[in-house]
Amino acid sequence: MTTVPGRRSSTFTRLLRHGFTDPSAAERLLDLPALSSVRTDPVLLDALGATADPDLALQGLVRLVEAEDAAERQTLLDTLITAKPLRDRLLGVLGASEALGDHLARHPRDWHALVTYEATDLHPGVAEFEHELAEADDPDSLRVAYRRCLLAIAARDVCGTTDVAETAAELADLATATLRAALAIARTAAPEDAAVCRLAVIAMGKCGGHELNYVSDVDVIFVAEPLDAAEESRAVQAATRLAAHMMRICSDTTVEGTIWPVDANLRPEGRNGPLVRTLSSHLAYYQRWAKTWEFQALLKARPVAGDPELGAEYVDAVSPLVWQAADRENFVGDVQKMRRRVIDNIPADRVDREIKLGPGGLRDVEFAVQLLQLVHGRSDASLHSGSTLEALRALAEGGYVGRVDAAQLDDAYRFLRAMEHRIQLYRLRRTHLVPQDDPGLRRLGRSLGMRTDPITELNQAWRRHASVVRRLHEKLFYRPLLDAVAQLAPGETRLSAKAAGVRLEALGYADPAAALRHLEALSSGVSRKAAIQRTLLPVLLGWFADSADPDAGLLGFRKVSDALGKTPWYLRLLRDEGAAAENLARVLSAGRLAPDLLLRAPEAVAILGDPQGLTPRSRSHLEQEVLAAVGRADDAESAVAVVRGVRRRELFRTTAADLIGSYGTEESPAETDHGALVDQVGNAVTDLNAVTIAGALRAAVREQWGDTLPTRFAVIGMGRFGGHELGYGSDADVLFVHAPREGVDEQEAARAASTLVAEMRRLLQLPTADPPLIIDADLRPEGKSGPLVRTLKSYEAYYRRWSLVWESQALLRAEPMAGDEDLGRDFAALIDPLRYPMEGLGEDAVREIRRLKARMESERMPRGADPTLHTKLGRGGLSDVEWTVQLMQMQHGWAEPGLRTTRTREALAAACAAELIPTEDAQTLDEAWVLATRVRNAVMLVRGRPGDTFPSGPRELTAVGRYLGYEPGHVGDMLDDYRRITRRARAVVEERFYGA
Repeated sequence: MTTVPGRRSSTFTRLLRHGFTDPSAAERLLDLPALSSVRTDPVLLDALGATADPDLALQGLVRLVEAEDAAERQTLLDTLITAKPLRDRLLGVLGASEALGDHLARHPRDWHALVTYEATDLHPGVAEFEHELAEADDPDSLRVAYRRCLLAIAARDVCGTTDVAETAAELADLATATLRAALAIARTAAPEDAAVCRLAVIAMGKCGGHELNYVSDVDVIFVAEPLDAAEESRAVQAATRLAAHMMRICSDTTVEGTIWPVDANLRPEGRNGPLVRTLSSHLAYYQRWAKTWEFQALLKARPVAGDPELGAEYVDAVSPLVWQAADRENFVGDVQKMRRRVIDNIPADRVDREIKLGPGGLRDVEFAVQLLQLVHGRSDASLHSGSTLEALRALAEGGYVGRVDAAQLDDAYRFLRAMEHRIQLYRLRRTHLVPQDDPGLRRLGRSLGMRTDPITELNQAWRRHASVVRRLHEKLFYRPLLDAVAQLAPGETRLSAKAAGVRLEALGYADPAAALRHLEALSSGVSRKAAIQRTLLPVLLGWFADSADPDAGLLGFRKVSDALGKTPWYLRLLRDEGAAAENLARVLSAGRLAPDLLLRAPEAVAILGDPQGLTPRSRSHLEQEVLAAVGRADDAESAVAVVRGVRRRELFRTTAADLIGSYGTEESPAETDHGALVDQVGNAVTDLNAVTIAGALRAAVREQWGDTLPTRFAVIGMGRFGGHELGYGSDADVLFVHAPREGVDEQEAARAASTLVAEMRRLLQLPTADPPLIIDADLRPEGKSGPLVRTLKSYEAYYRRWSLVWESQALLRAEPMAGDEDLGRDFAALIDPLRYPMEGLGEDAVREIRRLKARMESERMPRGADPTLHTKLGRGGLSDVEWTVQLMQMQHGWAEPGLRTTRTREALAAACAAELIPTEDAQTLDEAWVLATRVRNAVMLVRGRPGDTFPSGPRELTAVGRYLGYEPGHVGDMLDDYRRITRRARAVVEERFYGA
C-alpha cells in the first residue's frame, strides 16, 4: 500500500477505528504475502476489531497462516472468510490468548477443532473430552490433545456461547478426562501395579466443585484398596507408584509444556502424610485428628478417576463427617480464624490487584458460602453442593440468605470469575493479579465486552463488584437474622428461629437465644429508631463477631441504644459518621472496662464520631476545664463529683483510643508501634489523675480556707504515677509536702495540711457512679508508721539522717504533680543528690539493692503464680527491667543528664545512647517492659479489674490475645511469645543487674 508522504493511508485510519493500537505494525502484517488473498476483505477487519486485542489477534493469525503449507493455508483463509462461527471463534481466541496463539503456531492443524458447530460441540461433557483424548498414549500427546480441547473451551468462552459457570464446569470435566487418561498411561506403564490394587482419585477444591480455572492446581486425594487377595501394604505401595506417575504425567514440563500441577496436599497430614491411604485409614484420621478446615475442604470432594465404586464409597463415608463439623468443640474458634482474610503474605503492592485473596475477592464469597453450608447443611441436604453458585442459589431458596442479596453476590462472583478467567487465559499462567499496564487493562476490559472506554469501565465495574463482596458478611450472615426476628420481608422464605440460633452460635455467640432477644428488641417496630438500627445491625453484628465476646458487644449496644435511642444526635452519629459505628462495636465487645465507663454516661459515645475524639486531651486543657468546674460548684462534694465525671469521660476516651489502636479498623490498620500505645496510655492516665488530684485539692481548699491555704502544699507523684506509666487499674502513689506560709504557726500549718490530705482522699473515694481514685502514700518516710504529710524541712532532716538505699531508689520516680509549683521544684532539688549520688553508688549500696531485689523475688511472688507469666514480679517482667534501669540511673545519673528522668523507657534509651548498655540488650529490655505493660492494661480492659497475670478463663484469655494482636486460636502462641521475650530479658537482667 503506497501513500503520499506525510499522509496516513485510509487503511491506517480504518485500523485505528477498529481498535488497533499499533496501526502501522498492523498495516505491515496485512501486507505480508500470507494474507494477500484476504487483506482487503472488510469481513476480516471487522472480525479482528471485535476481538479483545486486535493487534494480538492479527499477529496470531499471521503466525498460524505462515505455519501452514500452501494448500492448507488457502483452506484456512477461505473458511475464515466464509464461515462466521470459525471466524469469531478463531480470532476471538487469538485476540484473548497469546499462549493459545503459540499452540496454534506449533500445531497449525488444530484450528480444525474450531470448525464444528453442533449441539454436542456446544456443551461437551466428560465423555466427549475422553473421546478427544482417547488417542493420547504418552505425556506429550496428552498435552497436545489437552490444549486442543482447551482451545475449543476458550473459543466458546470468548464468543459468549458459554457463561462463566459453564466454562468452569467444562474445564473441570476436561480435567476429569485428563486425569483418567493420565492414570491409564500410568497403568499401562506398570501393569503389575495395576493388577494388585484398586485406586480411586478424588477431586477436591475447584475441580471437585466443578468450577475450575483455566490455570489452576488440580487438588486430589487418593484412596486405595487391595485387589483380590493382594496384601494391603503391597497394594498401597503399588497404588502410590501409580498415583505418583499419574501426577508426573500431568505436572512435568516437556517440549509441549505442562498441563497443570496435581496437588495432593489436602490429604490427611498434608505433605507429611502418605500419598495414598486405604479407606479405613482415611476415616480413622478424619474421626480423630482432622481440623475444621479439612472438613470444609471435603465439601467439594468428588470421585473423578480410577475405581468408581471405591470413589463412591469414599464420598459416602466422609460425607456424614462433613455435616457434623459444625458440632465440633472448637468449631466457633476455627471459624473465627478462617474468617479472617489471609492477605498477610500478599506483598503490599499487590493487595489491591488481588481478585482472589484480596479484600472483596473470590475467596471471601467462597468461604462465606461454605461456612453457611457447614452450619445449615446439617439439617438441609439441599445445601450439599460443591459448586459455589449452586450452593448460593440453594441458600437463597431455603431462606438462609435474602434472594436479592444472593442475586447481587451471584452477579459479583460471576464477574470476578470472568476477570480471573480472562487474566489467566492470556498467557495460560496461574495468576490472580489484575494487570497494571494500560494494554493489559484494555485487553481485559474489551474481553469482557467493554469497548467505549475499556480501562475506566473495567475499574469501575471491578470496584463496584468488590464492594458488594466486601459487604457480604453483612448480607449473608446477619441480615437474615434480622428478618427472622423483625419479620420485615413478606413473601420471602425466612430463617427459622432455630436456624437463626444455630447461625449465631456458629458465628461466636455463646447465648444465641439472648442475642435473638436483643435483636428483636432493637429492630422490631416502625419507629425511625428501629429503622436506622435495622440498617446498622447487620454491620455491627459482623464487627461483634470479630471480637472475643460478641454477646457482650450486642448487649452493650442494646444498653447504649436504650439510654440514647430517643436522642436525635445518637442515631444520626452512628448512621452518618463512618467510623463511629465501627469504633463503638470494637469498644463494646473488647472487654468490661470501656463499656462500664461508657454506660455510666452514654453520651460519651459522641467521642467515637469526632475525628479528633480519640486524641487524649492535654494536661493544661483538662486542668482548665476542671478548675473552672470547681470554681462554679456550690460545695466540695459537688465540685469533685464533676471532676470525677471528667476523669471518667477521659478514661473512656483513653480506653477507646487504646482498643481501636490495638485492634485496628477497616479503614486504619492496628498500631504496630506498641511502645507508642503504652506511652499514650501512661501519659494520658497520669495527666488525668494529676488533674483530678489538682481539682480535689482546689475544691477542698476552697471549701474550708477560701482562696489561700495556711501552708504551701504540693503533691509529689511516685512510682508509676511519677514515671508517667500508670495503667488503667493503678493507684496513685504520692508524697505530700508542705511549707508554712510566712507568719503561720507550724502546728496550725501541719493541722491544715493533714486536714487537707484527709479531705482530698475522702472526696476522691466517695461512692458514686464514677470510678474512685485511690491515693497511696505508703512510700513516705517511715511508711505507714510515719505522718501522711511533712514539711520540706522534715523531709530534708529525715533523708539526711535516716534514708535507706531503697528510699533513694524510690525517689527516682518522684515528680511534682499538683499544688504549689515552687514547692514541688524545691522538693525535687532536695532529693536529686539522693537519687543521683555524686560518683554513683558504692559497692555496699549496689549489694544492698541486689539483696532487696532477690528477697522481693522470693517473698512477694503470690503463692501458686507462674513466675514465667507474672508481669510484675515474674522472670523478665516489669520489676526486673525497672530495677536494672534504676541501678544504672543511680550509678551514672550524676554524670549523664539523660538518665535524670522518672520514665523507664526514656532512662533506658539514655543509657543506651551513653553506651552504658548495648543496643541489643536495651531493645530486649524495652520489648519485655512494653509487652508486660500491655498485658496488664489488657487484663484491666478485659476483666474490669487489675491483675498481674494472664486470665485463666478461655474467653478472657482470647480477648487479651486479641488486644495484643493474636488471632483466635493462637493463645498458645501468645503465651509462648511472652515467655520467650521475658526469658531473653531475664538473661540481660542477670548480666546487667546481678553481674552474672
